[in-house]
Amino acid sequence: MSTLEIRDLHVSVETKEGPKPILRGVDLTINSGETHAIMGPNGSGKSTLAYSIAGHPKYTITSGTVTLDGKDVLAMTVDERARAGMFLAMQYPVEVPGVSVSNFLRTAKTAIDGEAPALRTWVKDVKGAMENLRMDSSFAERSVNEGFSGGEKKRHEILQMELLKPSIAILDETDSGLDVDALRIVSEGVNRAKANTDVGVLLITHYTRILRYIKPDFVHVFVDGRIAEEGGPELADRLENEGYDRFLTGAATA
Repeated sequence: MSTLEIRDLHVSVETKEGPKPILRGVDLTINSGETHAIMGPNGSGKSTLAYSIAGHPKYTITSGTVTLDGKDVLAMTVDERARAGMFLAMQYPVEVPGVSVSNFLRTAKTAIDGEAPALRTWVKDVKGAMENLRMDSSFAERSVNEGFSGGEKKRHEILQMELLKPSIAILDETDSGLDVDALRIVSEGVNRAKANTDVGVLLITHYTRILRYIKPDFVHVFVDGRIAEEGGPELADRLENEGYDRFLTGAATA
């Protein structure tokens, strides 16, 4: 069982006017098998949280702690965080020309496990995961994300999640740009990964539509770099009906 603990996390980003605070004291605990949905309006700090945990150099941790099973995540390099069991599905996956999907996946798996997977088993696992995600086998020989549609990129992110088997997965707006069918297929992939590995999931989204497929245990509302309210799945339903106005009005008053 793994636990990701975030305590009083403050993060800033450098601008022309100087450092700009984005996160203003975030506390969050995610255990194996749990699904936490982070919801909130644009600019509230949701993606900043994801990329700060993953180690993006654009963001500066000014105070607070992030630990995974008691180990200091913030002291780790990006690749050390991945080997420790953390995974980030990006909102805008980057293209990697010249590196095939098959080589990328096997290299990543080898780096995480410390040894190359048995080829026969690995090929079978990759083929099965791609079939489940409705990905044509030809994708394995294409360059990573190069020329992929938005939906194909998101399926590839979940393919990585299923094969690399992280202990904590952060999904940054995985539902953005997906049509109804792709949303269902991607969601099924996340649910399969949870069922097979008991991964803890931090799901960042604007909308409740993905939560119809991936059921959250906890919902956290992000406003102005803080968690403004927490609850269960019923909180997501309330947000669907009421929006974020009451939080934004309160933040403006504060």
